[in-house]
Amino acid sequence: MRNQDTGNATPSQVQSVDRAISVLELLARNGETGITEIAGELGVHKSTASRLLSVLENRGLVEQLGERGKYAIGFGVVRLAGAATGRMDLAKLGRQTCQGLAETLGETVNIAIADDGVAINISQARGSAAITTQNWTGQRTPLHATSSGKVLLAYMGDVERKRLLRRKLEQFTPRTTIDPDELTAELERVTEDGYAACFEELELGMHAVAVPVRGPGGEVVAAMSASGPSYRLSKQRVRQIVRPLTKASADLSAQLGYFTE
Repeated sequence: MRNQDTGNATPSQVQSVDRAISVLELLARNGETGITEIAGELGVHKSTASRLLSVLENRGLVEQLGERGKYAIGFGVVRLAGAATGRMDLAKLGRQTCQGLAETLGETVNIAIADDGVAINISQARGSAAITTQNWTGQRTPLHATSSGKVLLAYMGDVERKRLLRRKLEQFTPRTTIDPDELTAELERVTEDGYAACFEELELGMHAVAVPVRGPGGEVVAAMSASGPSYRLSKQRVRQIVRPLTKASADLSAQLGYFTE
């Protein structure tokens, strides 16, 4: 909860968060620990420690071992750690996949994830025919004007997608689609076709095509794209690239724990 007058957390709220983190660190270090020991480590009354543990337990971050027993790290922490590990695995595994595909296609291959309303490129490899030396790794690109961004938009939740499309969308070139209704219709086609394409929508003279990358539960966690100059990556060649791009994406998804029937 935020302080309604200032929009910032109060000192007591910050202190509570700090203490909660200290509890998690204590349990991670010592393993099973009783409430008396936890209160002593924090320098607080047992009732204060009990309230902190109750909140953490409700969130699945700690668990009580037996009735009125000691506390230990809960599986909620494993879930959070798994999300971070999965993101690091995606970047690491993605580099190898990108390199293999870039060598096959001769074009630049990227993997991007959605983050705070934009796409962030986490892996890149350049093929032998690539003419650009720009490194997109770590760069933020618009969702509505890139092939990867359209894939990420198409497969995200309805509420989040509608929220993002209500914003004023920047027109990067005369070909950039900024009308929300047109974009929505295009995103529906993306989910039907299994890929998204951009033709000079972010930068004149550049074309790109992207497909989804899926995580263990089948959710789309990233997009894999191939891009190149319009004179070489024609609309016809874009359609030809979809198959090897989809194959590489399926291989990466399998490494992340997703397998098709």
